[in-house]
Amino acid sequence: MKYNVTVGEKTYEVEIEDLNKRPVIARVDGEVFQVLVDRRETPPAAQAAATVDLTAKKAVVASVPSSVASASNALVSPLPGTVVEIFVKPGEEVESGQVVLIVEAMKMKNSIRSVRGGVVKSVLVNAGQTVAHKQTLLEFES
Repeated sequence: MKYNVTVGEKTYEVEIEDLNKRPVIARVDGEVFQVLVDRRETPPAAQAAATVDLTAKKAVVASVPSSVASASNALVSPLPGTVVEIFVKPGEEVESGQVVLIVEAMKMKNSIRSVRGGVVKSVLVNAGQTVAHKQTLLEFES
């Protein structure tokens, strides 16, 4: 969902990925933020008008160009977590559906499968590294 938010005399373009996921990922004029929403102090009728503090901690994905993350030659993380194991190396050929790495989230190991077949150009993460939702994990050769 995209919104135009005016603060003072400046208008910002704000894009919210999914209001039901936590943390909420918000893009403000292209800059990515993770926003934690605390609904305990806001009465239900006022939730729609709640003010979100966009000075929240920047997401790790802020360093990943959106053009890379959305390109068809990139595999992005479907969830935030910690990379536990990597099964592929640059130059290796993979098939669509092949498990390429494991991401642990909330003490559960999630097999991340290749979305396409091809040759791995580069692996952009290391075992033990924390990754954000939609962070690029590896790239394929064109």
